[in-house]
Amino acid sequence: MEKEKIDYVKSKVRNIPDFPVKGIQFKDLTTAFKDPESLNIMRDAIIELYKDKGITKVVGIEARGFIFGAIVASALGAGFVPLRKPGKLPAKTIKKTYTKEYGEDTIEIHEDAIGPDDVVLMHDDLLATGGTMAAALDLVGMMKPKKTYINFLCELVDLKGRDIFPADVEVTSLFDFEGE
Repeated sequence: MEKEKIDYVKSKVRNIPDFPVKGIQFKDLTTAFKDPESLNIMRDAIIELYKDKGITKVVGIEARGFIFGAIVASALGAGFVPLRKPGKLPAKTIKKTYTKEYGEDTIEIHEDAIGPDDVVLMHDDLLATGGTMAAALDLVGMMKPKKTYINFLCELVDLKGRDIFPADVEVTSLFDFEGE
């Protein structure tokens, strides 16, 4: 993505101090989502990254990962798979409990959501410590897809979340924030 476009999108991200707990500087991407130009820049950039990768399923992580997960799945001609908090999916699920930067959480996915012939793009809005996506990757890995990619809109590089992912999984982010 061109620097001018990155700067434009970054200018639309709102910083919320002490949310959800004291000491966290929350990057609120909803302000970038509500701006049509920013929304389109991010959509086009993700599609450009993955258009030739043979993606068959896009896994969006609750809740902000649903926004671009569904948009990108549609544009790539892939299916969309929601990864949700417990009790939200109607059929049989598998789940994973994990620790994140300010507590513990659990996520679930339908046990039949991914097959061995699938090429999966896992998407969430922001990479901080990586705990949520690492748990999601473990869940999807149990289904043994052919290949898995990980994408974030934004990365907080000082938290080094990228370092927890296996070297054989390509991890991309459209833009990042350092020292914030």
